[in-house]
Amino acid sequence: MPSGDGEAAPAEIGYRGPTACAAAGITYRQLDYWARTGLVEPSVRPAHGSGTQRLYSFRDVVVLKIVKRFLDTGVSLQNIRTAVLHLREQGFSDLERMTLMSDGATVYECTSPDEVHALLQGGQGVFGIAVGVVWRDVESALSQLHGERVDTGETLVGHNPADELARRRNRAV
Repeated sequence: MPSGDGEAAPAEIGYRGPTACAAAGITYRQLDYWARTGLVEPSVRPAHGSGTQRLYSFRDVVVLKIVKRFLDTGVSLQNIRTAVLHLREQGFSDLERMTLMSDGATVYECTSPDEVHALLQGGQGVFGIAVGVVWRDVESALSQLHGERVDTGETLVGHNPADELARRRNRAV
């Protein structure tokens, strides 16, 4: 739903494949493969035949970047797929407050310092991804790139989802 100042609400913004790739640090080939295999599908607009543009939501781009980070640390695509499926089933609620940990074989969701501590007590090597940091990285990257209004197709240059949320909060006060 458009806001009063002519800006689109964050849910109405989509990012085309090349923009999603740039923000997530992946290749278009990876993006295409992950979409075709159902790992990370665009939630705003999937491709319908040749010539249509996929549109990814902000959260989709965050998940793309998380997948990339797991791949870079050696987690198998199969284990990443399981983790993404788990996140999708939860509706990506509180994604920015989550820490994802992995021992290289399994991905764990930790939502509190106690859970992180318990995982570390196992004595095995683990690494973590603070999703909030990834979230901010993606916000920063997308603020320099082009978004697209879903309803009109209008290109938004340098749209930052956080700026829009701040504007909406300030208007509500």
